[in-house]
Amino acid sequence: MVPSARLLWTIALVWVPAALFGALVPGAAIPAVLLVALLLVFAGFDAFVSRGNLDSVQVVAPELVRLYRDREGEIPLRVVRVHPVAQIVRLALPLPDSMESPDEVRAVSMEAVTDSVFDWTCTGRRRGKFSIDGCYIEAASRFGFWALRRKCPLNVELRVYPNLRHPDALAALKRGAQGMNVLRQVGKGREFEKLREYSPGDGFDEIHWKATARRGRPITKVFQVERTQEIYVAIDAARLSGRPAGKDLVLERYIQAALVLGAAAERNGDLFGLVTFSDQVHGFVRARNGKAHYSACRDALYQLDPRPVSPDFDELASFLRLRLRRRALIVFLTELDDPMLSESFARATRLLSSRHVLLAGMLKPAGLAPLFSDGAVETDRDVYDRLSQHLAWRGLKETELALRRQNVRFVLMNPDTVCQQLVGTYAEIKQRQLI
Repeated sequence: MVPSARLLWTIALVWVPAALFGALVPGAAIPAVLLVALLLVFAGFDAFVSRGNLDSVQVVAPELVRLYRDREGEIPLRVVRVHPVAQIVRLALPLPDSMESPDEVRAVSMEAVTDSVFDWTCTGRRRGKFSIDGCYIEAASRFGFWALRRKCPLNVELRVYPNLRHPDALAALKRGAQGMNVLRQVGKGREFEKLREYSPGDGFDEIHWKATARRGRPITKVFQVERTQEIYVAIDAARLSGRPAGKDLVLERYIQAALVLGAAAERNGDLFGLVTFSDQVHGFVRARNGKAHYSACRDALYQLDPRPVSPDFDELASFLRLRLRRRALIVFLTELDDPMLSESFARATRLLSSRHVLLAGMLKPAGLAPLFSDGAVETDRDVYDRLSQHLAWRGLKETELALRRQNVRFVLMNPDTVCQQLVGTYAEIKQRQLI
C-alpha cells in the first residue's frame, strides 16, 4: 500500500497550509491540529477498509505461449474477481529484456463482469525460451488516498520461434510450392510403378520378360521418380556460427534456411530430419513428415545458440554413419573458411560420401572476391584488404575442389538469399535424381 496522488495533493493543499496557519496565527494551533488529526484518521480509515480489496483479484494466463521473432504476438490474460465492484484495476507485466511491448500498464474495468479477458501485445527480438513468474496489479482504495499493489503469481513459458516471414524465406517457400513440382525430371526414375502394353520406342531393357511370356505379347515396365526420400540438415552451432551476417547471426540464417528446406521437402513428398552439433551432437530428429513432425523440428531449433567451441566433424560423421541406414541427402550448414576446419570436414565426410549425397552450404563472407574483380584501389589499406579477400576466396575455391573430388557439392550462399539458394540446389538434385 503506497500513497496515491490524491493523498499527496491533500497534504500539499490542506495539511501544509494548516500547519503553517497554526504556527503563525495565535490561537489557531488547536483547530489546525484537529484538522490534521481528522485528515489522518480519515486516511487511516480509508487504508483500513480497503486493505483486502485485491485479495479476490487473480490474473490467469496460459502455461505456454508461442511467439515468433520480430513479429507482433499476444499473451492472453484473464483477470478474475470473485465479488464484482465498480473498480479499475491496473496491470503491469514484467516482460523479459529481449521483448518489447507498446503498453507498460493496462487498465481493466471490473464494473460489469467478474472476468475481463484481453491480450497483452508484445514482440520478441531474440529467439529462445523465456518465462514470466508474476503479474503486478494495482487498484485505488475506497476513497482514493492509497494505491493497493500486489503480485499475482504466474507460470508462463514464452517460446520465441524463428521468423519465417523474412523476404528470402517467403520467396523460397513460394518457389517450393509452385516451381519445384513443375521441373522436368532428368531420366525416367528408378522406382517401379506398374506394367503396361509395349509401345514403339520402348527400350529392350524396359521389357518385363516374365509378364511378356505369360501374356503372349510384349509388356513394358514403367518407373517413377522416388518421392519419399530422406533429407537431413546438419546445423553447425560452433563458434563461427556466431558471426554477424547482415542484421542477423550466421546461425539465425541457417535455422531459417533449415526450416524452409523442411517445408519444401514436405511439399515435394520427401522426409525431413535435423541434426544439430558443435563439438558434439546436440540433437537429432529422424526424418519424417507431417505437421506434428515439423513442430518437433521447430522445437528442436528455437533454443539453439552459438557455443564457443570448434566443431567436431569426426564425431558427427560417426553419428550419422550409425543412424542413417538409408541413402539420403545430407545438407551441412557450416563455416569452412578456416583451413583446419575445412580439412577436418573433408576427412570426416570421405566415408559418408560413398553412401549418401552430401551438400555443404556456407554463407559467403562480406567482400569475398578474386583480385582485380572490383574497381581500382585508392589507398594502401585497400590493397591489403583486396589481397586478404583474394586469399580467402582462393582458399574456399581449393576447399570446393577438394570436396568435389569426394562427390561433395559445396555452395557459397548470399546471406540475403540463403533460403532461395538452398531450396534451388535441393530442387536441382531432385531433378537430376542424384539421391
